[in-house]
Amino acid sequence: MSHGSGLVRTTCSSGGAPGPGQPSEGLLDAVYPRTHGALLKVAQMVTLLIAFICVRSSPRIDFGAYSFFEVVTICDLIMILIFYLVYLFRFYRVLTCISWPLSELLHYLIGTLLLLIASIVAASKSYNQSGLVAGAIFGFLASFLCLASLWLSYKITYITQSTDASA
Repeated sequence: MSHGSGLVRTTCSSGGAPGPGQPSEGLLDAVYPRTHGALLKVAQMVTLLIAFICVRSSPRIDFGAYSFFEVVTICDLIMILIFYLVYLFRFYRVLTCISWPLSELLHYLIGTLLLLIASIVAASKSYNQSGLVAGAIFGFLASFLCLASLWLSYKITYITQSTDASA
């Protein structure tokens, strides 16, 4: 009696201990920090933190524009940190009611758009103050890194799943 076709992936062989290249079954995923997605997340967090510090520590001319920039950078940083911790500590195995790749894709879609808007506004209101210009540049760099993660998340969510379904 068949319960439907599906793809079953295992992380360990049936022989007990994991083989080379296979992750161990523990709380912490030791392989994840070396993946492309994790390295992109770390680079995004660093650039967002630098952008926030540059804008926060410089004198402001337009308070509203830079408050929006600060809110967007910190919220984006916190969400990226949450996704990093979810994959690092394998919370996606416990919280199966959430489609983590899809939620990450939506986060990157909305976050990248808001970060790009905030960086454009920050760049246009900088009035050649070095701290504000540096914050806007790091905001654009973080937008580019988020765009790369958006593409990676899209590939994982849609392209990989459509090839798995046809196999």
